[in-house]
Amino acid sequence: MRHGRLAHLLIVSALVACCTVSGQAAGGAWNMNKDFFPIMPWDCPYNEDEMKSVAECNFTVAGFIKPKLLPTAEKLGLKAIIANPLDNEPWEKKWQDVPDAMIGPQIEQMVKTAGKSRAVIGYFLNDEPGTPQFHSLGKAVEALRKYAPGKLAYINLFPGYATIGAPDQSQLGADSFTDYLEKYIAAVKPDFLSYDDYMVTYSDNFLDRDLGAVYFKDLLEVRRVSLKHGIPFWNVVCSNRIRPTAIVPSPANLLFQAYTTIAAGGRGLSWYTYHDRTYGYAPLDASGRRTDTWSYLQMVNHQMKVLGPMMNRLKSTGVFFTSPMTDACPALPGRLVTSVESRASRQGSSDVSPPIMVGEFEGEDGSDYVMLVNLSFEKSANTVLRTGKDYSKREAISAQDGTAMPLDEKNGRWLVPGGGVLIRLVAR
Repeated sequence: MRHGRLAHLLIVSALVACCTVSGQAAGGAWNMNKDFFPIMPWDCPYNEDEMKSVAECNFTVAGFIKPKLLPTAEKLGLKAIIANPLDNEPWEKKWQDVPDAMIGPQIEQMVKTAGKSRAVIGYFLNDEPGTPQFHSLGKAVEALRKYAPGKLAYINLFPGYATIGAPDQSQLGADSFTDYLEKYIAAVKPDFLSYDDYMVTYSDNFLDRDLGAVYFKDLLEVRRVSLKHGIPFWNVVCSNRIRPTAIVPSPANLLFQAYTTIAAGGRGLSWYTYHDRTYGYAPLDASGRRTDTWSYLQMVNHQMKVLGPMMNRLKSTGVFFTSPMTDACPALPGRLVTSVESRASRQGSSDVSPPIMVGEFEGEDGSDYVMLVNLSFEKSANTVLRTGKDYSKREAISAQDGTAMPLDEKNGRWLVPGGGVLIRLVAR
């Protein structure tokens, strides 16, 4: 993945009883417990000590591991996506170079080699394929459903800022990002959509607003296609200094990437990368020692671990912004929220109004939920929520333990830079 390979840089506790969700466009092959929210390092833990550090950093999935580490994953309570045992690095596999008749046997061998560990939720197949690879990936996904029914066929896609054009002349091999996504779904029939987007880092925390706008353009388009086809999506975001001149991970930009993902209805989060891999400022440095980024990420992952199972039970019905960055970002009002008052100071020290992202959701019982995200990387935001109908109460859900507490209507709800809050609106 990696955008090092890119030829350019473009201009809660359970709410209801445990049940399952499944992808619809693909025939519903992958079943996921709603109490499980995937949080994964987009990397390869190499030994037991690194696996322990992954668990302590509040990840829920170890990706991508060799079968020999499955007993460790089980002991630590981690789920696992299996790297192809025949490859040193899982993304080295080129399925388009495998004759159709040999794809099934190779998948069968991969599944047999992994064994029957209860930790396994899926198998890594490919990273950033272009449209010429979709045919062979469709065959691989079909074979995986045969030999490992109910397991995830993991494929991660390019972002929308990869090059477009003819299949033999561009990375996407399509006329647009939308065309790329639709061709992928039609040919591969995937269980879910996963894509990577590092524009938060590339844009220097949106100091370059044009690049920052691309982040939301991609996020909202993947959301739209995901909802259209009835399959969940995961976002792969950045936890290192992706370029020598780029900005580094911080609590604000890590929170921002996580909360904007779930506010858009994302059902999984991956962090690229866990190891340094010469990027710098990754959770583990070149010597394998934990860095400041590791501590920041542990905190963010904890919040996602608490809120994720709740979000799994909510249907995304809309995404809106107080200050849209691009035409892809619709402005308020929404179905539920009419406006959000946002201010950096309640004491009059500043008249700055930090921009707010608003995710609207419907619960399984028809109840209303809203997620607010502070899109400022520098300033905390005091927010006051205004809705189109009255509610008997408004409750903020703790990202620490999932408990509900009355929303402070008088003094407003403070959000730290990049931070968010899930609000339950209780009908009269």
